[in-house]
Parts: sequence; structure tokens; C-alpha cells
Amino acid sequence: MNEPRHRAAAAPLPSSLVGALRELARTRRLLVALDFDGTLAPEVDSPEKARAIPEAREAVLALLKLPNTRVALVSGRALRSLIEVSDLPDSVLLVGSHGIELRLDNPEDRVSLDTAEIEQVEVLHEVLGEVADSIDQVWLESKPAGFALHTRLATEDNSRLAHLVALSEAQAEIENLTVRQGKNVLEFAVRSTTKGEAVEHLRRYTAADAVFYAGDDVTDEDAFAALLSHDVGVKSGPGPTEAAFRVAGPEEVALVLKTLATFREGDVHEQ
Repeated sequence: MNEPRHRAAAAPLPSSLVGALRELARTRRLLVALDFDGTLAPEVDSPEKARAIPEAREAVLALLKLPNTRVALVSGRALRSLIEVSDLPDSVLLVGSHGIELRLDNPEDRVSLDTAEIEQVEVLHEVLGEVADSIDQVWLESKPAGFALHTRLATEDNSRLAHLVALSEAQAEIENLTVRQGKNVLEFAVRSTTKGEAVEHLRRYTAADAVFYAGDDVTDEDAFAALLSHDVGVKSGPGPTEAAFRVAGPEEVALVLKTLATFREGDVHEQ
């Protein structure tokens, strides 16, 4: 499923969301934290081909220019993949692998596993590799503390089989394994972190007075749960959510970010 050549225009934003953005724009120090796939970029069959839609990228760049405003990407992607597909200035804070990897302002941002964790990753590689090799259109993506089993291109039956077998065999081999279910992907990690923990860390790091967060996946629910009453969360696309607001997809997310940037630029002298 590659990005369509002609995208539909973004739907108008609900008045309640516009009002929340207007209020949020007045906060003194603002953190704008964003998932990438399905939020800034459409879902595609080949993850390395994902790119933010132009409107979303332009809105992110507009936010970056504003005083007392930090932008962060919070993704399940490995950091090296996130850097490649996002193609944004170094001033954007990056969180990869659900919080295991960080690229902040002056980072030594490489995950460091201990000996036991390295051995567990090797076992995990063997177990999941056998599953991926035995089922059509199932493939394994290496991550710093584990692996993602992708089934987007597999049939529904093969996808279900791959998930069941991988989950059973991986948990039989490794205790306290962290497993995350996403869209057509099952992620396994030997170290536990969540996007909620990442947002909390970024809030402290940036000394933000308020946080805006947008995401589309099940794993983004941890981030929405970490938001406070004066923060704003926006769910991109369908599915149950703890976010206070919902929009249809990346086109509408881009409009949300543009609206926030416009409001914040207008109030910048009041900050």
C-alpha cells in the first residue's frame, strides 16, 4: 500500500480541537511529540520508503522555528531508520525503539545491552528467524534490543499463524520478554520501555509546561495515558484510544500541526 499520487484534502478540524489548540499555543514552554508512521507519514508496505507528507513536514519545520517550542519524534522504529525516513533537522529530538534509543541535544545515543541481554537477543533472533523463514511474506526487522516480526504482506491466516507461533516459542525461551502488538507487526524486546515513559522523559528533559502528542498505533496509547489534563492528545485514524481528540489520518494531523504553529506564532510575544 504505497502513498496515493493524489491525496484527498484534509477534513476540517472539530471546533473543540481548534479551541484546545488555541489554548495550548499559549503555554510558555511547549513540547510537540509525534509518532511517525501513520501519523506524519502514510502506512506503506516497505518501511524504508515511508516519508512524511509535505504538509506535515512543513508544519513540523514551522514549529521548530518558534521560541520555547521543542519537537520530538517518538517511534517504534530503530533510531537509524527513524533518522533516515524522517529527514528532519538535528534540532528535532528523536526517540527510537519505543524509548530504548534517544537522540537528544548532545547525545551518546546508542543502546548498551549487558551480557545477559545480548545472549537473549541472539536466542530471540534464532527463534523468530525460523518463524519468518517458514511462513510466506513474513520478515524480521532487527532492533537494538530485539526484533519486529512484520506480517503486512502475508495472508490473514499466515499472519495469525506467525504471531501465534512466534509468541509461543519466544516466551518459552525467554522470561520477562516485552511483547508489543502493532499494525501487522509483533515486536519482541529484552528490555522494557514504552512511549509513555519516553514522553515523560522528554517532558522533564525539555522542561515543558505542556505536551502535544499525536499517534496512530496501539503503542501510542501509553503516550496518551501519560498526558496530563492540560496536555492535548490526538489519535490519527480508527481504533480505541485514550486521546481526547481524533482525526482521520496524516493529512488532518498536518492541519492540526499547522493550526498549532499558526496560533503559537500569533501568541509568541505573550510568552
